Amino acid sequence: MKSDIQIQKDVMDELKWEPFLNSSEIGVAVKNGVVTLSGLVDTYSKKLAAEKAAKRVSGVKAVAEDIKVGISLGYRKTDTEIAEAVFNALKWHSAVQEEKIKIKVEDGTVKLEGQVEWEYQSTNAKSAIENLTGVRGVINLITVKPRITPSEIQQKISSAFHRSATVDSGKITIEVMGSRVTLRGTVRSFAEKEDAESAAWNAPGVISVESKLEIEIPEYAYEE
Repeated sequence: MKSDIQIQKDVMDELKWEPFLNSSEIGVAVKNGVVTLSGLVDTYSKKLAAEKAAKRVSGVKAVAEDIKVGISLGYRKTDTEIAEAVFNALKWHSAVQEEKIKIKVEDGTVKLEGQVEWEYQSTNAKSAIENLTGVRGVINLITVKPRITPSEIQQKISSAFHRSATVDSGKITIEVMGSRVTLRGTVRSFAEKEDAESAAWNAPGVISVESKLEIEIPEYAYEE
């Protein structure tokens, strides 16, 4: 197993690989495989990128994220200006039904509400506004209206697992109750865990995914 010191070094190296991240702005602490990120960045998208980078590192069991978004005075926007920019971004995004989404902005934090037919529409709505100037956070409360049966959902997720190059479908079981999915089994890495969860979320009609996937700890054989 990796030591906390090695995980810390690997996370810091991974942050340096992100082209638009200034790794010196982000602090990395590790305890028992749990990574805590801290610091100050100027955009919400950088905050997300740092978290995703840490999750890609093998040996990471969880990520506690305490990075703050600080907007310089020259780039600060009023909540009204941010709301208008969010509306326009959603309106011009081809994969978003902006007429079904309500926008609320408070102190730079954007709250999205409404109901769509596909999970990707909810995800795209959030990603469409993460890079907007002035946005300090995004709360996505958009729900997905189910249109298919639980057996169809299970089959579509299973097919997605089999198509995936990173997910070992043989070690994951899929349980569907209504439109709620539970994943059980083992995965080889945090990245595989996220890929499996993402595949489940992308299935049409899914409104929640409970992941009970566990990361395998590899056993090493040593010769004396």
